[in-house]
Amino acid sequence: MDGAHKLGELFHDVRRRTAAALDKALSLLRSLSKSYAHHDVTERMAQTRRAPQCGVGQLNTHEYTCARLCFLAVSWCGCILLGDLKFRAPGGDGRRPSGIDLFFTAVSAATVSSMSVVEMEVFTNGQLLVLTLLMLVGGEVFVSLMGLASKWSTLRKQATENSGRVESHDVTELEMRPVADAVDIDNPTSTSSVSPVDAKLLRRNAVRSLFFIVLAIFLTVHGLGTAAIAAYVYSSPGARRTLQGKALNVWTFAVFTTVSTFSNCGFMPNNENMIAFPRDTGLQLLLVPQVLVGNTLFAPLLAACVRAAAAATRRPELVETATDNGAELTGYGHLLPVRRCVMLVATVAGLVAVQVAMVCGMEWGGALRGMSPWEKVSNALFLAVNSRHTGESTVDLSTLAPAILVLFVLMM
Repeated sequence: MDGAHKLGELFHDVRRRTAAALDKALSLLRSLSKSYAHHDVTERMAQTRRAPQCGVGQLNTHEYTCARLCFLAVSWCGCILLGDLKFRAPGGDGRRPSGIDLFFTAVSAATVSSMSVVEMEVFTNGQLLVLTLLMLVGGEVFVSLMGLASKWSTLRKQATENSGRVESHDVTELEMRPVADAVDIDNPTSTSSVSPVDAKLLRRNAVRSLFFIVLAIFLTVHGLGTAAIAAYVYSSPGARRTLQGKALNVWTFAVFTTVSTFSNCGFMPNNENMIAFPRDTGLQLLLVPQVLVGNTLFAPLLAACVRAAAAATRRPELVETATDNGAELTGYGHLLPVRRCVMLVATVAGLVAVQVAMVCGMEWGGALRGMSPWEKVSNALFLAVNSRHTGESTVDLSTLAPAILVLFVLMM
């Protein structure tokens, strides 16, 4: 009886300490959210005041319509390719997927919504690569990269068209420059403003440099992610047996999973999603950073890369892009100031920590039953990260406690 009493007191003390820690974490998250919201509102008000002068915030109906038509055309082409290629096996009802089902799947892949009415294991390698391409071009980072490319092309075209007029205007100004201006040119301490030509050149170079930085991040994440997943599958007998049992090629699985995870789509080339890999903690930990970098932590990673490139090269356009005015200079919304990046990282870390603690506390003997302690923590982390982003899951969501499901809904 004495031992049971002490055990009860110990359990009560652990519960009290856990509740106090969660209260402190939630209060910290509330303060961070208030600070972030205040800074965001202040910055948006400043941009709104500048909008009549620089054109920020104006809606371009033509570009909006073109983007929607491009998505529709890409989805339609994907549907045609999926229907023309050979299927591996009929669906669960024994019939070949209909045209509307394939179109729905193609639209879902292109819009990275991961809703499907077709079992993924009916697709062959060629059809899986078509879905991979649809997810690739529909991802947020790729779409923003194409926006940078379009902006760079427009600025180059404007510079080519105006080069002749700018040169003739400069010659006229040199011939008719007043004496006071000539003194200012000779005086190195004079504070003359930057000419419009120099400002346009700086902006064009900044957009170009940012395009190559985003492209480098995009290619590096996909290349390293694919190689890491393939290496893990080859080194893990359990994961390799799972893919062999489903007749999935290792490299097709690696490319498909990397693209789907980074674009935050959530498709997997097998029917069970990540439920087929509950004990492959290495694979889960490889996918977690891809999920975060493809969504909320892309802006901090981009800001860090821009500042590293500016410090390494000292190029004027990179130095200017690395400042808090970089987003206004380039027109790239994912380029955030340092303060907002720090608050964003802190908020993401806090939300993930709270979810991991609650999943471990409520599902340790429930949905995570039968796993080792390390596997339980890894699965809890994977569920916490994916609840806000990709939607991949290593457990059956119907087995989770209602409180955890409500938490996931709030995070989404």
